[in-house]
Amino acid sequence: MVTGREDETDATPPPPPHDPAPAAPESPLTAPALAGAPDAIARDTGAVPTVEEPGPPDPPHWLRRTVMFLSGQTVSLFGSMLVQYAVFWYLTITYQSGLIMMLAALFGFLPQAVVSIFAGVWADRHNRKLIIMGADAAIAASTLALALIMMTGYDAVWLIFLTLAIRSTGQGIQLPAVSALVPQIVPTRNLIRVNGINGSIQSALALLAPAAAGGLFAWASAATGGTAGSLVPIFFIDVVTAVIGIGILALIPVPTIRRAADAHVGYFADLVDGVRYVANHAFVRWLLVLFAIIFLLMVAPSNLTPLMIVRSFPAGETQDVVNLAILEVAFSVGMMLGGILVASFFAKRSRIGLIVVSSLVFGVLSVGLGLSPNVWIFFGFMFLVGLAVPFFSTPSMTLLQETVEPERQGRVFGFVGIVMAVAMPIGMLVFGPLADVVAIEALLVAAGLLTFVAVGAAIGLPAGRRALAAARIAAASGDPAKGAAAAEAAMHSDQ
Repeated sequence: MVTGREDETDATPPPPPHDPAPAAPESPLTAPALAGAPDAIARDTGAVPTVEEPGPPDPPHWLRRTVMFLSGQTVSLFGSMLVQYAVFWYLTITYQSGLIMMLAALFGFLPQAVVSIFAGVWADRHNRKLIIMGADAAIAASTLALALIMMTGYDAVWLIFLTLAIRSTGQGIQLPAVSALVPQIVPTRNLIRVNGINGSIQSALALLAPAAAGGLFAWASAATGGTAGSLVPIFFIDVVTAVIGIGILALIPVPTIRRAADAHVGYFADLVDGVRYVANHAFVRWLLVLFAIIFLLMVAPSNLTPLMIVRSFPAGETQDVVNLAILEVAFSVGMMLGGILVASFFAKRSRIGLIVVSSLVFGVLSVGLGLSPNVWIFFGFMFLVGLAVPFFSTPSMTLLQETVEPERQGRVFGFVGIVMAVAMPIGMLVFGPLADVVAIEALLVAAGLLTFVAVGAAIGLPAGRRALAAARIAAASGDPAKGAAAAEAAMHSDQ
C-alpha cells in the first residue's frame, strides 16, 4: 500500500523511475511520443469483456519523471555496456576457451540469481530509488578498485571474475527495483508503449556502445600490448557515467510502496508470500518457465557466438575485434528496429501472440546461425535475432506489470531475475565445455531444434492454455490490481 510519504524533494505523491537490465536510455522519449500516445493496452483477441470503470489517475508529472529517469539510466548503462563488451572480448581473444567463457558466465550471473531471492523483498519494502542508487554506487566502486589494481600491473583472471561477481550482485539488487518502478510512474495504458520506446532507446545505445568499446579497446590494446591493462580506461569511463546517472536519479522524487517499518511481517514471511504467489499464479508461473526455456536454450549458446566468430571466421587480432564489434552492432540495430515496431505498429497487438511467435522465431534463427556459411550471413542472422528480442521481452514485462499487484511486483521481478540469472549459467555449464569438443555451429542448431520442442510443450499443456487465457483477461482490465483479481478468477475457473 502506498504510504503517501516520499522523498523530501517533492511534496506531492509521485512515482519512481524505471528499470536492464540488461538497461537505460537516452531522450528520444519525447513528450509528443508519450503524451499523445493512444491507449497502449492491447485487447487480445478472445478477451472476455469487462465492465468499463474509470481507470486510476495518472501519476503526477509522469512524463517528465520518466524522461529524467530513463535519461539518467542511459548514461549509467553506457559505461556498463562498455565494460561488458570489453571484458568479454578480452577473455575471448586472450583465452579462446569455452571453459573460460563458461566461468565468466557463472561469475557474471549466479550472484545475481542468489541476491535476487532477497532483492525482490527489499524492492517491495524500501524506497526503490535508493536501492538503485546504492547498487549503482557499489558497482562503480568495485570497477574503480579493479582499475586501480590493474594499474599496478596485477591482472590475474580471477580478479576479473571477482569484479564480474560484484557487478552481478549489484545488478541483482537493482533490477527488481527498476522493473517495479515503471508502473509506478507510467499510466497503465502507456506501459507497453513506454517499454517499447525504452527498448528502442536502449538498443540505440547498444548500437553505439560496441562501436565505442571496439575503438577504445583496440586503441588501449595496441598501447598496452594486449594485456588486461587495456581495460583500465574503459573502467574509468564506467565510473564517471555511474556517478552522472546516480546524480540525475537523486533529483527525482520517488514514493515507497510499503515501508519496512510499517510492515507487520518479517522478511522471511514476505519471501514465502512471494514464493506462494508465484506458485499459485498460473500466468506468472508459465511465463517464468518460458523465460527459463529461452535463457537456457537461446541466450546461453548465443554467448558462444563471439567465440564462433574468432574460431570459424578468423581474421587476425585487429580484425577479430572489428568483427566482434560488427556482431554486436548488427544485434543492436535489430533490437532498436524491433523496439520501434513494438512501440508503434504492434503496440495494440496481442501480448500473448507476440511472446509465442517470437519464442518460435528464436528457434529458427538459432538454426540459421549454426548453418551460416560465411561471416556476413552470420551477421545477418544476428540482426534478425536482435529484431526478435523486443517482441519477446517487451510484452512479457508489460504483462507482468499489468497482472501483478504493485505491492508484489518487486518480489515477482526478483523471481524473474532469478530464473534468468540461473538458466543462462546452467546452459553455459553444458554448452561451454561442449564448445571445446563440439563445433559451436552444431550446438546452435541443436539449441534451436530443442527450443521448438520446449516452447511447443509450454504452449500445448493445459496449464499453459489456462494461463494464456487469464493473461488476456488481465491485460484487458487496464488496471494492475483489477487485472490480478480477474486473472486469478480466470485461472481457477475450470478447476
